[in-house]
Amino acid sequence: MASSTDAPLAIVLAAGKGTRMKSDLPKVLVPVAGRPMVRYVIDALQGAGIDQIVVVVGYRADLVRAELQDVAGIEFAVQDQQLGTGHAVMACRNRLASHSGPVVIVAGDSPMLQSESVRRLVDELGTCHADCLLGSVYRDDPTGYGRIVRDAAGRFAGIVEQKDATPEQIAIQEVNVSTYAFDAAALLWSLQRLRADNSQAEYYITDCPGLLLAAGRTVDALPILKPCEALSVNDVEELAAVERELFRGQAG
Repeated sequence: MASSTDAPLAIVLAAGKGTRMKSDLPKVLVPVAGRPMVRYVIDALQGAGIDQIVVVVGYRADLVRAELQDVAGIEFAVQDQQLGTGHAVMACRNRLASHSGPVVIVAGDSPMLQSESVRRLVDELGTCHADCLLGSVYRDDPTGYGRIVRDAAGRFAGIVEQKDATPEQIAIQEVNVSTYAFDAAALLWSLQRLRADNSQAEYYITDCPGLLLAAGRTVDALPILKPCEALSVNDVEELAAVERELFRGQAG
């Protein structure tokens, strides 16, 4: 049996507001089909066999803590200022420093996350001895998502956000959906090198794979996620779409 230091650890990004949801709740506590959306994420991680979970809280952190107080194995890290997804993961650096196994990073507003996908991503990380694997998905309409760019040989070359993409990159249908598996030491290495040199002056976890790749480390994107896993909840229209998908799955 794996020790706690080399068993998988998950980080759930759950510090944001629910502004576009027309709610004063933390975004991850907005109900989806009657349950706070973060509960679906926790269920998926536990279903994948991950029982060490760090939830990064920020906005109205007390409410998120109270919602998850009954979940065994949950720890919390505090992101005092919301300075991007990379900054949120930085709040876990002390925890990461004592960890030697895989680290899964997921968004707390992704209630369609599937245990099978998380498990496969972790398994593949170990099999190919990678420093970072991104779970990707093909979408008929990739609008709004970061595109997975590959070189002529089909190897992962980076993530390009839509606002920065060329017309050729805009046409790419393989997209990033904020589901990652990292080697713990590689993640810490890349976090130390993150810079906020962008128009938002924020630190982005999407820059970490590129930093590792530029250093000659092993990084890849695996299109193993199901199309439904690209459904996140950013506004009331997307909430309705996720609830339809959930009910469709229950009916099936």
